[in-house]
Amino acid sequence: MKKILFKKLLSDYLTFFFITLVSTSIVIWVFQAVNFLDIMIEDGRDYLVYINFSLLNFPKILSKVFPFALFFSLFYVTIKYELNNELIILWNFGVHKIKIVKFILKISITLLIFQIILTSFIVPKSQDIARSFLRSSTVNFFDNFIKAQKFNDTIKGVTIYSDKKDKFGNLTNLYLKKEINSNEFQITYAKKGQFKQIGNSPILVLFEGATVTSKNDEITNISFSKSDFSLANIETNTTTYKKTQEISSLKLFLCIKNFYKLEKNEFEKNVKSIENCSYGNIQNIVKEFYKRFIIPFYIPLLSLIPFLLITTSKENSNYNKMRLITFLIGLTVIIFSETTIRLVSKISIYDLGVMIIPIILLIFLYLFLANKFNIKIDNS
Repeated sequence: MKKILFKKLLSDYLTFFFITLVSTSIVIWVFQAVNFLDIMIEDGRDYLVYINFSLLNFPKILSKVFPFALFFSLFYVTIKYELNNELIILWNFGVHKIKIVKFILKISITLLIFQIILTSFIVPKSQDIARSFLRSSTVNFFDNFIKAQKFNDTIKGVTIYSDKKDKFGNLTNLYLKKEINSNEFQITYAKKGQFKQIGNSPILVLFEGATVTSKNDEITNISFSKSDFSLANIETNTTTYKKTQEISSLKLFLCIKNFYKLEKNEFEKNVKSIENCSYGNIQNIVKEFYKRFIIPFYIPLLSLIPFLLITTSKENSNYNKMRLITFLIGLTVIIFSETTIRLVSKISIYDLGVMIIPIILLIFLYLFLANKFNIKIDNS
């Protein structure tokens, strides 16, 4: 009978947790996807790039929502059980409160492993693939990112300004500046302009204007009635290099290992194949490692906090106050777990102290609950 009760309890917890996790993540993803429209509209990217980039950011949202969804689910279901007198059934069948705590603690270890897999392998890989879509894509919708009375520098080395733009995409009073190299640039003025596609090459057709070229302090001025400004083989200013958060966990580990074992000169030579691994970026490397492998250890702690509620009965006059305190403790731990990343600097005894905080807090909370339930740790 006890096994059936534990299965029912676990089923209710996990079902509500899954619903909370997925629904909350979807809502956040929708809002974020709207922001990602800038990639397509202002940067002129293809619809397919936008869709893939947006979808591949969903695992990252899941990993961020995971701790709160877990705590809230355990908190909510535990209160529901108490208010519906369902916990009394457990107590009447001889289930000791510490047994529930131990049961949830074991389940939380499984969830901890899942969160580590998510943060250390799935999220970095998905972020890297998402960024690869930007690296390999080109600007396709040129007329989308040109806005009237606004300087646009989406195209690398090119600044475009238009005084007016009608609903057909016709541009009026254009200004274009193209940086060719450090000693050469072009400035083009035109009364009218329009984007056209000739074959696979996008072209901005300009009418009634002039091009001023500066090269080695020599200036030439050429007027034209019609001129084609080629936009083939262009690059954008969108960040396409691999960020620290996109580096694989294995490379992060190798970078930290080499930093700890090697002298500075040897370190710089041995880590050339690892992106962003350098003395100047080692702090961000350590922080990323901490975010992936240490912050998930707050999961067991967050799993036990809701069971402060079973230290007292709903009949107690302080029960509502206990609910509020428990929720605030959980919320504080979630915020604290995210802010501790700022305390991490480089590999040191101080950082190791920060890293074992969740373990210390977990042991303290377990001992506190065991004491409340009058259980001897040796016999529990």
